[in-house]
Amino acid sequence: MRARRRRVDRSDYLSDALALLSGWTQDGVQLKRELACDESQHAALTERIKVAADTLHIRPLIRRQDGHTQILLGDRDAEAITDGEVTLAARIEDFYRTVTAAQ
Repeated sequence: MRARRRRVDRSDYLSDALALLSGWTQDGVQLKRELACDESQHAALTERIKVAADTLHIRPLIRRQDGHTQILLGDRDAEAITDGEVTLAARIEDFYRTVTAAQ
């Protein structure tokens, strides 16, 4: 059995993970995403996000504006983006693909 390799710098791990999340932008210690979807897709997406966010103890800001759903993860007062926020961003991408493919 091989030993797990530890990352020396956690920010490298998060940077690598963020690089894989296309469409997400980083503004200081917050992650932002805008998704095109209709009202029913927005409702379905929001419900899925709320369940995952509750599990991860994260409070995303979700807004509907001009036919788009805007998502903001992270607290401006935080010191850094957390692994939980990156995990939620990845889950949101999966939810979005599922919701838009179903309709």
